[in-house]
Amino acid sequence: MNAFSPLQSFELDDKILRQGAEISRKLNQLRLENFPPSAKKTLRQFSVAEVAHYLGVTPSNLKRLYLDGKGPIPTTMSGNRKFYTAEQMWELRRYLAETGKSEAKKYVPERKPGDKLQVIAVVNFKGGSGKTTTAAHLAQHLALTGHRVLAIDLDPQASLSALHGFQPELDENPSLYDTIRYDDQRKPIADIILPTNFPGLDIIPANLELQEYEYDTPLAMQAGSEGKRFFTRLGKALLDVDERYDVVIIDCPPQLGYLSLTALTASTSVLITVHPQMLDLMSMSQFLLMMGNITKTIKQAGADVRLDWLRYLITRFEPSDVPQVQMLGFMQSMLAEEILKTPMVKTTAISDAGLTKRSLYELDRSAFNRDTYDRAIECMDGVNFEIQGLIHRAWGRI
Repeated sequence: MNAFSPLQSFELDDKILRQGAEISRKLNQLRLENFPPSAKKTLRQFSVAEVAHYLGVTPSNLKRLYLDGKGPIPTTMSGNRKFYTAEQMWELRRYLAETGKSEAKKYVPERKPGDKLQVIAVVNFKGGSGKTTTAAHLAQHLALTGHRVLAIDLDPQASLSALHGFQPELDENPSLYDTIRYDDQRKPIADIILPTNFPGLDIIPANLELQEYEYDTPLAMQAGSEGKRFFTRLGKALLDVDERYDVVIIDCPPQLGYLSLTALTASTSVLITVHPQMLDLMSMSQFLLMMGNITKTIKQAGADVRLDWLRYLITRFEPSDVPQVQMLGFMQSMLAEEILKTPMVKTTAISDAGLTKRSLYELDRSAFNRDTYDRAIECMDGVNFEIQGLIHRAWGRI
């Protein structure tokens, strides 16, 4: 006798809508528990050592400042430990820049007249390459080091938005679609920018409506010239907020559609994340060939596709994994200087932080095994300082 009852057919739409609503409700419940009382993210305070690290000074210099009563006053915790808020870090930058004129650029590395807005597209054709994690930590790092940053979540799945405390199906947030759509409901980009819990970092969140751009664009291309120059829409929109930011970080969707092409054409630089395994490298190869061919086509239509730099970031790297080490060597033999010197190692610290929709920069060292955290943050900072150096070189700085 068969112990199993026969399978019963069901309506797919009803089932997945019900399950999606239940998952959304549970996620919102977690958000309310993690970020009370308003479900909005806040940001921890930073130790003197951390502040000194991101300002590029020594801890003893900061200690002298607060002992002399100069600059913002830190909070004193148990054991006489001193902590600054992220807002106070920006105050310290301004103070150090004003009192040390010759090193003003070091403390306040904002664009100067003639420096162009840096727009970095973080891309990969294959999901799971660490693209969103990379984009989030890069944007937050640049804000912590004194840059004015706009993060754009261009992935309808909205993972970058979720990491910054936005739940699109409940918050009714805007998305870039509101600015690049083709009808008379289009809004200025300034109207869809929202603040994050990081001073100096704003975001344009994502939602499922972004996918409409993929359907609208072919129709607009048939209708007239506006659609045929779809690739100019983001670049033109950014002109309206050009003076507000130093760097724009775009988390592209894991597909080479109209959204990605619009982002790539607006970009001054491209960061490609890749996991060092054969299938991922094969996928990246197909992605590059496809992107190159499509780029040639839109270039003939008038797109400006010149870049300041293109780099590959090795993600989820396990130094003890011999095949991965061999694959990294294989990639370095082909791509040489185009691969960032610091790979992003696979670490439980990032995945553990993600369980509560937080980044490494948001969680205190005490929340982890200290050795695990130190290795992870050292690696993350290594990657992000290297990219920061490329941004500054694009501005003509040493």
